[in-house]
Amino acid sequence: MSNFGNLIMNENMKIFRRPRTWIMLSILALISLLMPVLLKEGMGSSEVPYWQAAITTVQIVFFLNTIFCVVIAAEAVAGEFTWGTIKLLLIRPWSRSKILASKYLSVIGFSILSTLLVVILATVMSYMLFSHSVTPDGSGASASHAFALWGYLYVDLFITLAIAFMVSSVFRSGALAIGLSLFIMFTQNLFSLIFNPVRYEWAKYVLFNNMDLSRYMNSAADYGLLGGDGNAGMTLGFSIAVLAVYYVIFMLISWVVFNKRDVAG
Repeated sequence: MSNFGNLIMNENMKIFRRPRTWIMLSILALISLLMPVLLKEGMGSSEVPYWQAAITTVQIVFFLNTIFCVVIAAEAVAGEFTWGTIKLLLIRPWSRSKILASKYLSVIGFSILSTLLVVILATVMSYMLFSHSVTPDGSGASASHAFALWGYLYVDLFITLAIAFMVSSVFRSGALAIGLSLFIMFTQNLFSLIFNPVRYEWAKYVLFNNMDLSRYMNSAADYGLLGGDGNAGMTLGFSIAVLAVYYVIFMLISWVVFNKRDVAG
């Protein structure tokens, strides 16, 4: 176990030794702090509940957070082949499974760190700039709604990272992994519209229709300044089960290909 811990530490050192990693984290931190200020100036009022402002800020910044995390995931494996360091890694007394697992856990660790950075800074700045009072009718955003929505956002990120990591492992191309992940991010809603489960029964098993779990929140549009859509007759448990199946498939493909790949050439 200690050897595996050292392996994870080694992978984290690779990530955080790169200047661009700190640049990406700095950009996320700056935008998370700046966005509530822009929201306050744009609305011309600070009477909006701070949880609502925090939710909106995280929703906006999370798109960039996903892109940065995908970049890290895309180069986790592909970068070793690009730089020619994969052979040096494989001659060490570690199994390929442990090497792949350490890389994946390091990617997940980075995604958790960046997500916490965005959430904490957005919440703190919103708390400082916006109202702490509750609306007269008791409606509006709250801590429970905020953390539920952020949890759903992270699930979307989690699956996107699994796709990027799989493509990186299978095709050894960081550019392809980044490109495909960005394509999924930009076209997710479009494919959900085309393959609507209301019209096609089989479409409820399509990955795109299950990634946005925030649709299962009651009146999701009321908890942020960004809109949401319905659940198309599907349940939260069903979507989680579908995502779990896809996740296992992605990880299995990554593991099989990485363990069978010949790097002697």
